[in-house]
Amino acid sequence: MKVWVIGVGLAVMVAALAACESNATNQDAAKPAGGTTPAEMQVGEAKFTATCAACHGVRGVGTKQGPPLVHKIYEPNHHADMAFQRAAENGVRAHHWEFGNMPKIEGVTSGDVEHIIRYVRWLQREAGIY
Repeated sequence: MKVWVIGVGLAVMVAALAACESNATNQDAAKPAGGTTPAEMQVGEAKFTATCAACHGVRGVGTKQGPPLVHKIYEPNHHADMAFQRAAENGVRAHHWEFGNMPKIEGVTSGDVEHIIRYVRWLQREAGIY
């Protein structure tokens, strides 16, 4: 009886982990609204396009090289703004996705990342994530 309970518990845990992982890499999880980027977000958009979009996609929807940032897993309650700062400064070991490790981003200042964060948070709000 105990073996059966342990087996069921393990199966539930594996299924939950698989669901978490598939949600983190689901490129269709949330799409930012189309349209014009507000003037106050255009600096962040330009910096994002220049330094992040190659992997994270135009408007943060992800690519085969990197996960979507317009995804509930990157909402502020799960990944605070400081996590984005640390990611750019130090890189990130893969933990929510199957894309491999993210390298640190050379030549990007903390001020640049602040503009990028504001832009990504705007995209997330437009997509209804928070």
